[in-house]
Amino acid sequence: MRNANLIVKAGMLATCLPFIGCNSANKSEKSQEERPNILFILSDDHTGQAWGIYGGILADYVKNENIRRLAAEGCVLDNCFCTNSISAPSRAAIMTGAYSHRNGVYTLEDGLDPAVDNIAKQMQAGGYQTALIGKWHLKRQPAGFDHFNVFHDQGEYVNPIFKTAENWVDDDKGKQGTEVKGFSTDIVTDQTIDWIRNRDKNKPFMMCCHFKATHEPWDFPERMKHLYDDVVFPEPESMMEFGPETSGRAFQGQQLENMGWRWETASKDPAAWWCQYPELPFSTKGMDKVAARKKIYQKMIKDYLRCGATIDDNIGRLLKMLDEEGLAKNTIIVYVSDQGYFLGEHGMFDKRMMYEEPLHMPFVIRYPKEIPAGTRNKDIILNVDFAATLADYAGIKAPEKSQGESFRQNLKGETPADWRKEMYYRYWTHHSIRPAHMGIRNERYKLMFLYGDRLNATGSEETPTTPVWEFHDLQVDPKEDKNMYNEPQYQDIIKEMKQELLTLRQEVGDTDADTPRMKEIMDQYYW
Repeated sequence: MRNANLIVKAGMLATCLPFIGCNSANKSEKSQEERPNILFILSDDHTGQAWGIYGGILADYVKNENIRRLAAEGCVLDNCFCTNSISAPSRAAIMTGAYSHRNGVYTLEDGLDPAVDNIAKQMQAGGYQTALIGKWHLKRQPAGFDHFNVFHDQGEYVNPIFKTAENWVDDDKGKQGTEVKGFSTDIVTDQTIDWIRNRDKNKPFMMCCHFKATHEPWDFPERMKHLYDDVVFPEPESMMEFGPETSGRAFQGQQLENMGWRWETASKDPAAWWCQYPELPFSTKGMDKVAARKKIYQKMIKDYLRCGATIDDNIGRLLKMLDEEGLAKNTIIVYVSDQGYFLGEHGMFDKRMMYEEPLHMPFVIRYPKEIPAGTRNKDIILNVDFAATLADYAGIKAPEKSQGESFRQNLKGETPADWRKEMYYRYWTHHSIRPAHMGIRNERYKLMFLYGDRLNATGSEETPTTPVWEFHDLQVDPKEDKNMYNEPQYQDIIKEMKQELLTLRQEVGDTDADTPRMKEIMDQYYW
């Protein structure tokens, strides 16, 4: 694996990056302004099925003119994946370029230590002005930002509370900050635009614009209230999968009925629930299970797409601002979700599992100076690669713990010959309906080991589940409707992939060497 932590040599960068912080006087005379600005837009759970540029049953319903514009003017990644499909761990991987076991954020209960190096710190050290606005969700105070104004914890959709360095309290030590009136996606965009317009124009900038949308409860502003009023959305083919009997799955997953229960509970006492759901009351009383599931799905998709439409609106505002400020040509724009999400597939909602829907990170990037417009890339790219790539463009070091690779050349259509052909995944939190698991995915096959034990992971159930395997041939069964682990024609492939999974664990340093319980599980259930 190539080392993404190396500073790219100045001679190599002379033709592709106009400025490098170096000791050579003639090179340092190059203007800071020639280095690209970076606008990194991150959403939460905005899954690819709801972007409209990845196909699927919802593609014709999505309000996405600005996402489509970015795709037409930049490059779309078709195989971008997260390494731990849950918000805080994925965000930590993005910031540090490191897997969960290396950056210290394994589960939602963990915070990112401000002492850990991250891409913002490196940008600062390299002469960039840095800012973060919106959802942070890493509990501890953000480090490496000249300016930040972030939500407390998850944040609220309406009248969110923001925290700055001046009034900071860690998320788990109390809720305080300044309430800002309005809808969160609009407010985050307002503040992003204001900061960019009033920044120090003598420096390049990295702005992290982080939306809460489209995280549950999928709220939306008044202007979206009647969007999709009379629409009946198509359903996933696997939506009526009620259990493992037909699929060979050994776990239940977060089924749609649980979403219905949340709405019905909140309908009785909205103030008692952890979030404020729109369009209540809701009830499936008197319905059979098929009719009830259909009703739950229709409400979920309507709320979700209305919420997602506010993201597209605000991406449009950001693009307009860059045009007006004359920044479009020299600004790298990334729009990506921290992970994907089930939207009724297999009868589920939520993320976490190593299925295609939660695993896939929809991603589009625009940089007119270098990235060909209207292109798509099919290489396996990971969230741990983002920091190394942005560092490459900026001519700085990747964060100290970074394990990722720059995919800058890939975006130009020049994929290195030794680019990865498989990826490693691990979800650490353990619950019986969604067991802790690890896995490997290559260009065709996926193998998952649901080891089913909390080990030392926070926020997990104590009771283990029996370890099981899942195997999917994504060419034959792209929707992962059937566990093929016991199919005889795949046994040689499975054996080979088990060995490759062990190799990947060694390569990334996730060996559980200090966890005797994992050795017991591996000895008994791995082979």
